[in-house]
Amino acid sequence: MPLSRRTLLGTAAAAAALSKMAKAQKPSSLPVAISSANGVKAVERAVELMQKGNDPLEAAVAGVNIVEDDPEDMTVGYGGIPNEEGVVQLDACVFHGPTARAGAVASLEGVKNPTKVAKLVMETTDHVLLVGPGARHFADMNGFARENLLTEKARKVWLFWRQNLSANDKWLEPPFEKLDPEVKEFINRFGWDDLRKPTTGGTIHLSAVDARGYIGGCTSTSGLFFKMPGRVGDSPIIGAGCFTDNDVGSAGSTGRGEANILVSGGHLAVEMMRQGKHPKDACLEVLKRIAKTTRDKRLLEADGRPAFGITFYAVNKKGEYGAAAMYDRSKNGRHAQFAVADAKGARREDCAALFERRPS
Repeated sequence: MPLSRRTLLGTAAAAAALSKMAKAQKPSSLPVAISSANGVKAVERAVELMQKGNDPLEAAVAGVNIVEDDPEDMTVGYGGIPNEEGVVQLDACVFHGPTARAGAVASLEGVKNPTKVAKLVMETTDHVLLVGPGARHFADMNGFARENLLTEKARKVWLFWRQNLSANDKWLEPPFEKLDPEVKEFINRFGWDDLRKPTTGGTIHLSAVDARGYIGGCTSTSGLFFKMPGRVGDSPIIGAGCFTDNDVGSAGSTGRGEANILVSGGHLAVEMMRQGKHPKDACLEVLKRIAKTTRDKRLLEADGRPAFGITFYAVNKKGEYGAAAMYDRSKNGRHAQFAVADAKGARREDCAALFERRPS
């Protein structure tokens, strides 16, 4: 039976409406990448690679490698602050959503890109985590050269910390007015108290979603400043420093790793998103859990709030993203921010925060 002109027009209009609805429902932000504030170039690179069709984990690792290679970022990779013995030990993990596989290394020495080694652990072994000499041997077998990761600037900062560590040792504390300019710059950035009492560290986390909705995540760090040799934070711990579920999203963190490990924060954030929470709200829920379960008096301010900083970053399968910090700003007044890149480009945005920093 031939279709009437009215039927044809109606069918065409319906098809056009369905096409328009489909376009409206398709997220325009994909691909998208989110990271800690030191990762603006990293998320930009990750999105560029995903736009070319690269796998989201490959893109995430390539982005993080930029930060790992930068000696001016003293919290990750080459140039990272060493442990108490003056040795740079790195931690990292990767999580590939489509295959639900992960890999990690901890206390790895002499490789400035631990995320590359972690990815090989995932791809070429039956294991998830390799540590210390075992991780180094694995890197040797895979052709990674043994590099000196301690830059001159990091060495001077470590030596200054060592000289000020105790009034009862044989080191003489150097006059503050005669400090090396690079050491002064480091103190101005991270704070005198944090330098004398190593409660500060640095990390980069990056989660990425490509145009298909495939997800990857990775985290890399040189860890807590002047940490005990062998100390492992949350960054290489799957479910803490990073967790990815290709049906839901990805999340990770920077800040006090011990607090995150105790609540499996990366996994918890993803589970919150599974329940329908926006990534930002999922991050806030994890922070509430950490604040509630932190009971050691040495880790609390006089008002009972946590005396440390920690930030979570999350993105869901649709490309919605968000981040939340324990405090809205650091003790030196810097506002908590994160990096993100999508169709609008790469930029920093302000984090949500569980608490406002009260004037000291």
